[in-house]
Amino acid sequence: MKKSPIVIPLVPSVEFDAALINKLSQTGPRYTSYPTADRFTDSFGPNDYIEAVERVRARGPAQPLSLYVHIPFCESLCYYCGCNKIITQDHDKAVVYLDYLKREIAMQGQLLAGMNQVEQLHFGGGTPTYLSDDQMDGLLAYMREWFDFVPDEQGEYSVEVDPRTVSPARIRTLRKQGFNRISLGVQDFDAEVQRAVNRIQPEEQTVEVIEAARAAGFRSISIDLIYGLPKQSALTMEQTLAKVVAANPDRIAIYNYAHMPHLFKSQRLIVTEDLPTPDVKLEMLRLCIERLSAAGYVYIGMDHFAKPDDDLAVSQQEGKLHRNFQGYSTHAEADMVALGVSGISAFGGTYSQNDKSLTGYYERLDEGHLPVRRGIALGDDDLLRRTVIGRLMCDFELAYADVQIAGGADFATYFAEELTALQKLAADGLLTISGQGLKVSLKGRLLIRNVCMVFDSYLAAARQALPSPRRYSSTI
Repeated sequence: MKKSPIVIPLVPSVEFDAALINKLSQTGPRYTSYPTADRFTDSFGPNDYIEAVERVRARGPAQPLSLYVHIPFCESLCYYCGCNKIITQDHDKAVVYLDYLKREIAMQGQLLAGMNQVEQLHFGGGTPTYLSDDQMDGLLAYMREWFDFVPDEQGEYSVEVDPRTVSPARIRTLRKQGFNRISLGVQDFDAEVQRAVNRIQPEEQTVEVIEAARAAGFRSISIDLIYGLPKQSALTMEQTLAKVVAANPDRIAIYNYAHMPHLFKSQRLIVTEDLPTPDVKLEMLRLCIERLSAAGYVYIGMDHFAKPDDDLAVSQQEGKLHRNFQGYSTHAEADMVALGVSGISAFGGTYSQNDKSLTGYYERLDEGHLPVRRGIALGDDDLLRRTVIGRLMCDFELAYADVQIAGGADFATYFAEELTALQKLAADGLLTISGQGLKVSLKGRLLIRNVCMVFDSYLAAARQALPSPRRYSSTI
């Protein structure tokens, strides 16, 4: 499929200010949800999730769903990875897992009968392509028995791929199986960096997969990069960026590596002395913004860039962008059902997470229960703050009049303390505050998490408690 040429934006979508970043960078949530997952409690269980579904059913015609499927297996360990994964070359484990996954699919399908239309599907991991072609065929066919998927031209059906595990033939098969968007893990093209994180992935291998995906008719191709890895430098990053731009993906995600070995055991295999200094990391970020902007990519937010004609960029321009556990999404307002170990659903004003361990996941299904292990039901204040944080994360602006507050209270009164706290950030140039709303500046966009944290009531309460081990990554 021939791609349209990249259009150079007439105006910048983000501005890099090193002094401001150095001054204000801190640790904080990524706000793929609000409240964040560390606020979930064990008191929330399967019955709470079922009640949320029934409340949505009682309200009338339901919106189409978003499905997430977690395949936790990987054949080898990438040292930097903080995902919920299981490293094994014993593929029989996937056979057992698929049996239990299908049990969960049937339980969810029965529960959601009559409101089971799906317009968005994402396979994540782990490595979804750990499954064989036949296993993927069988899983997708089973899902279609329980859920009604909209046609290819209407739906967004994506899969994460490790280029080391697939051939061009496998890419063509994935497209035939119904996937129309694909995401590739790259991280860095430098051989020394790859050795330092135990992920050897030649450039030619990655480019071959990209070309195969384009030829197969995938509508969107995304690449993941990480800055801050061991052995990385401004030079290696610049070289990697040049190769990525030449590969011409539709979307690029550039994540800041968060070294938290106290949380992720695999990161203990990284030589701390090999990590770049904060100044070098900042220079790498500057290069990413400069090179991708020059190549015509638009800054979507957080760590995402996209071509101006990509659905993400278009949705943002139309005020329809949404943020969930997979990052930025074009499907606002869709309830999300997560299937598989550790998956997190967002349904009817609740969040519910499946058991994180295979043992616990299997045990709950053996008992005839949905494998929900913990979660949270959102109150009116939670829902309100979720709206505010979500719009700021996606739109970089907020009109007070668009925020409906129970009881008819006005925004300035309800959020008086937050608006006062924002004055300091406004003085630093992150945003402007008017009588009508908030507008984040171009240089404030990189620090959008700082702005959103002001509206996080849980974070404010936690800061008054005793210090705890670092749980969040740096805001930039």
